[in-house]
Amino acid sequence: MDKLSLIGLLIGIGGIVGGQWLEGGALSILFQGAAFLIVFGGTLGAVMLQNPPKVFVNGIRMVRWVFITPQLSPQKLVYQITAWSSLARKDGILALEPQIPTNKDPFVRKGLQLLVDGNSAEKIREVLEVDISTYDHLQWESARLWESAAGYSPTIGILGAVLGLIHIMQSLTDPSKLGAGISVAFVSTIYGVGLANLVFLPFAGKLKILIARQVMMREILVDGLVAIASGDNPRFIENKLQGYIS
Repeated sequence: MDKLSLIGLLIGIGGIVGGQWLEGGALSILFQGAAFLIVFGGTLGAVMLQNPPKVFVNGIRMVRWVFITPQLSPQKLVYQITAWSSLARKDGILALEPQIPTNKDPFVRKGLQLLVDGNSAEKIREVLEVDISTYDHLQWESARLWESAAGYSPTIGILGAVLGLIHIMQSLTDPSKLGAGISVAFVSTIYGVGLANLVFLPFAGKLKILIARQVMMREILVDGLVAIASGDNPRFIENKLQGYIS
């Protein structure tokens, strides 16, 4: 659990709610079902319209990374690659074949299989960099989904405000209904701007950082496997890959 993300979200929401309370305003006025439905439903529909199904589904799934960060350990990967290079230098490349089925990551398995099959360092890099490029493109497009949501929600909030004003104009003869219309009008704007700046944009920024780290892990692996295929010394490989970490 990423406690910093959770605390940050709570502080952001708490600051707005607390400010409303300190100003003497009723907290209940911030909770308007109609306003939330307009902003959230409108934003969701616009995002679904903009993105292909694969990008949309992947973007929704990635949200959990904001609070449950994937475990990435570059140092552990460097140690693992160094151990593979020592084993290959001692017993030959084929000694790495038993390592393939024990690894859960399909990218790692593919890289090891290319290495064991006797492909040249250039061929290994060529194949794996295509995989990295494809992975990077999909993940970045999925993260940008939340940026697009941040762009739509304030505008949808203004749309909700206009609808509230229309409701007010229709209710001028019945003063008892004016309060509800005004409430929806202004709270819709709060929801639109609030969701964009407290949720959607931070989500997108956090996901981009995590994607960059994942891509770096794959680049470390590619450089390590290429170095093993080239017959480099294990100590040289370790020193080279440590550069990613430092």
